[in-house]
Amino acid sequence: MTISYDIFIAEPVPLNVPEPVPNGDRRMFSPLSVTLIQGEKDAVLVDPPLTRDQATDVAAWVKASGKNLTHIFATHGHGDHWFTAGLLAERFGAQVVASAGTIGEMGRNVAMRELFWDKLLPGQIPDAPVTATAPAGNRLELEGHELTIVEVGHSDTDETSVLHVPDLQLVVAGDVIYNGVHQFLTESTGGGRDAWRKAIEAVEGLRPRLIVAGHKNKELDDDAARTIAETRRYLDAVDELLPRCDTALDFFNAMLDRFPARLNPGALWGSAVALYA
Repeated sequence: MTISYDIFIAEPVPLNVPEPVPNGDRRMFSPLSVTLIQGEKDAVLVDPPLTRDQATDVAAWVKASGKNLTHIFATHGHGDHWFTAGLLAERFGAQVVASAGTIGEMGRNVAMRELFWDKLLPGQIPDAPVTATAPAGNRLELEGHELTIVEVGHSDTDETSVLHVPDLQLVVAGDVIYNGVHQFLTESTGGGRDAWRKAIEAVEGLRPRLIVAGHKNKELDDDAARTIAETRRYLDAVDELLPRCDTALDFFNAMLDRFPARLNPGALWGSAVALYA
């Protein structure tokens, strides 16, 4: 039996932030990658999206696949990668799963929801109790094919994981790897970027040919070597430019000059403000 994968890109949505980004852009949420790993009859969904409207679109996409959705997996605790898991699990009769560390981080995101997530997207996020369980041995099976949850530690947040699909030479990497989108740096202080590099090394050690990044420019392919190299290059630029730039605006402009093609400068501006706070 063969398996394959497909990606749904949830397009950027405007945030409830009136001030524009210094380059004039409106503040937006980055595009989100939702991955469907498919067998002949069954499928596993990875990283369900953030808002009710996005979940409606993903549900229609999954239904159109004709597959029976058995599991919904979240790579990490940031709400944009799991807040609609419960909605979709109820819709398809699927089980929500995550690593034990990610489940703890899910709880932290629920606790901060009122002060953070709901302020950014008021009225758009469904109720999202933590219902995920950790599968035995951090493994799932899809029609005889093994899908392995690999815990990699800190990337752009704590307790992150990736899903390794050896038979596809694929890693669904969540936010360990980015693909053409500005990286979230707010939680990267205090050695966080070095820990992130170790997480990238762990992904590289799986020897994937393909990587689905949690935030992806839909015009780009999923080449593993390129996305790994570009994610590293971004972190290296941060470490190079932070001590050279006196203000958040200086850093923002320097990073934009270095990475003009990356999507969502608003994410970079939010990171810059946090790094210089």
